Amino acid sequence: MAVTTMIASGMLFDMDGVLVSSIASVNRCWRLWAKHYGVDVPDDYEIPHGVRAVDVMRSLAPQVDPVEGLRLIEEMEINDVHDIVTLPGAKALLESLPLERWAIVTSATHVLLEARLRAAGLPKPERLISADKVERGKPDPLPYLMGAARLGISPKDCLVFEDAPSGVKAGVAAGARVVGVLGTTPEEELRALGAGWIVPSLAAVTAVAVEDGLKVSIDAI
Repeated sequence: MAVTTMIASGMLFDMDGVLVSSIASVNRCWRLWAKHYGVDVPDDYEIPHGVRAVDVMRSLAPQVDPVEGLRLIEEMEINDVHDIVTLPGAKALLESLPLERWAIVTSATHVLLEARLRAAGLPKPERLISADKVERGKPDPLPYLMGAARLGISPKDCLVFEDAPSGVKAGVAAGARVVGVLGTTPEEELRALGAGWIVPSLAAVTAVAVEDGLKVSIDAI
């Protein structure tokens, strides 16, 4: 481990895989969704992580009406939060940050984000970018560009926290500094995609408000 200290104007957090773990729910719900529409999903098929539900539908079952299909998967996932897990360090870090200095940028919809944060007992940000707020989802940089704009700062002055390849690509393309969080993607892949630091969890990150933003310490691998 090597501790790096830097100044950032704001922090942009992905939700699933960074703040909470919802993998069990995601896998259950998408398989039920596929069964409902008669879509054959191989046992070894991995639900794409870190992308919008509408984009998963387009790859899995393009024949399904996107409005109806999205309504169903959203309803399923909202009702399946009993085993959502709060990831280490997430609650302490979020609660230490001034509200105007952080936002969540997620591939979940707004109502699903609220359901998962509530189940995890995590604070809801004043500023957030959800899947239904963007025309193009990750790996497009648009979500993180919008997140930085919502904080009123330049992307280059933001730290992005991501666990998924699509999110790391989006953060790098937006011009932000990216911290890769282990859990769903191997360390080597996160580094290859452009993550500047790798941490086991947000327990390795601390932040203190200073005059020009946040003094952030990262105990990176």
